[in-house]
Amino acid sequence: MLNKRIYGVLGIKSVMANWNADFTGFPKSISTGEVFGSDKALKYPIKRMWEDQNEKVVYLKSFKTDIVEKKGEPDTIKVRPKSLKERYEEVFNVQNLKEERDNIAVLKNLFTAIDIKNFGATFAEGGNNLSITGAVQITQGFNKYDGHNVEEQQILSPFRDSTKDEADQSTLGTKIVSNEAHYFYGFAINPSVYKNFVEMGVTEGYTQADYEKFKTAASIAATSYNTNAKVGCENEFALFIETEPELYLPDLAQYVTFEKNPNNKDMIHLGLADLINRLENRVLSVEIYYNPYTTILEGELNKARLFNIFTKAEV
Repeated sequence: MLNKRIYGVLGIKSVMANWNADFTGFPKSISTGEVFGSDKALKYPIKRMWEDQNEKVVYLKSFKTDIVEKKGEPDTIKVRPKSLKERYEEVFNVQNLKEERDNIAVLKNLFTAIDIKNFGATFAEGGNNLSITGAVQITQGFNKYDGHNVEEQQILSPFRDSTKDEADQSTLGTKIVSNEAHYFYGFAINPSVYKNFVEMGVTEGYTQADYEKFKTAASIAATSYNTNAKVGCENEFALFIETEPELYLPDLAQYVTFEKNPNNKDMIHLGLADLINRLENRVLSVEIYYNPYTTILEGELNKARLFNIFTKAEV
């Protein structure tokens, strides 16, 4: 188990894209109008990347086909999301979770899933009522760019509405995007939350390998995840600060600001420099990943090593 804490900030750039929509299709916002992305929006492409790398991932939507029988009607085949029980049985190759009476065996399985090892889980299925607080906790990511606006695009469908016999034209749709937004998430990793589970023998704890997998995916997963709404979204910044295990830091994203310079180049201000530099003797390492082609960093952190977020080459 790691004997240190990690704190940091993850930055997502969204240009003519919709990083995290609400149920109306508009970018999520709070009552003051500030636009934000939920932690779930960030975790989703991370989990997708892990799944593509053949890691065990439980908390992702997957589908199955069911034959639906209705008396007096022909059977129909429907596509439905799998239940948590079905997903567990699929990932861990278990025949029937309800027949598993050993909670310890279930816990051991859950801890082998990389999403649960990082983010934790609430698992109440098949007679089990288990809760795992994740070592990795991520805040909501607020847009720090003042020039953000919502754009609505009218889209012409190639088809008419089949429910209306009188429809002579194809239907119209709407695509809603942000012209430009820059979301910054704070995160903290506390390996000691698994101490009791380690003592129970169900896991080796949060390891350096677990951290490296999170670090890699967290700094590139948004760039890799190109759906229709997410194309235009990319990782633009990642800060990882490793500290001694007894150092407790606040949400670091609140100290990061964003603006455009007179040449329209992105500028990320690291307002946390004074805080971190005063604690230099308790900080083990500092790594910053960013796009040096488009971005200027302001605020020097002692011990910091700078890397290209795409090539991972040191800058």
